[in-house]
Amino acid sequence: MTRLPQPVHAFLTEVGRFFEILGRVLLWTPRPPYDLRQLVRQMVRVGVDSLPVVLLTALFTGMVMALQTFSTLKRVNAEGFVGTLVALSMVRELAPVISSLLIAGRCGSAMGAELGTMRVTEQIDALEVLATDPVHYLMVPRVWATVFMLPLLIVVADAVGIAGGYVISVLYFGANPVTYMENTFRFMDVEDVTSGLIKAAVFGLIVSVVGCQKGYFTRGGAEGVGQATTRAVVLASIAILISDFFLTKILY
Repeated sequence: MTRLPQPVHAFLTEVGRFFEILGRVLLWTPRPPYDLRQLVRQMVRVGVDSLPVVLLTALFTGMVMALQTFSTLKRVNAEGFVGTLVALSMVRELAPVISSLLIAGRCGSAMGAELGTMRVTEQIDALEVLATDPVHYLMVPRVWATVFMLPLLIVVADAVGIAGGYVISVLYFGANPVTYMENTFRFMDVEDVTSGLIKAAVFGLIVSVVGCQKGYFTRGGAEGVGQATTRAVVLASIAILISDFFLTKILY
């Protein structure tokens, strides 16, 4: 029997483990008992605690977009459309992708480290001995907290990014504030906003499942926990960028 090359085997193993964890999360989600306290705790960690870094990043992303595009559009006497470009870029692409990458680095790594530590210290084994499914107890709250909170973060990031573009265009370059605000929403449809929120929810699912998966299958003590944390961030980031292409193709 011909064996698959090691990189192919490792890739297929990771994909299989991802869908295994995802399937078990979906299977356990409707089953009681419902640990609402743990869900709220994870929502605070993913959403509220991540708010400062997401807002700061969105603000400067919008400012950089306006800074880069204003001078370019001015060459063709189209600087009045800077607001349109900043708004559509933020709601469609920049806010969901950049914020999700930040959450992957901040929360996905934390999930991998927490579950990896519990695995190597045999706490997950103890849960199984006590007839408590670790997926139901540990992963379901983390996954759904990330799925719920990431779109809310994106809504705020969209507003802050547009405000950052306004600051640069109006206060720095002296553009007409009425024109900026009018063109910001003139060409924006509801589908533009909802597509960004759909992307955020999917990215949240990817980040949380990958983080939990890498932690759950950790081996090798403290060194294994470190490797699981690093791989959780790398795999989640790559998966976000790849899925973003296909989601953009489907949604637009």
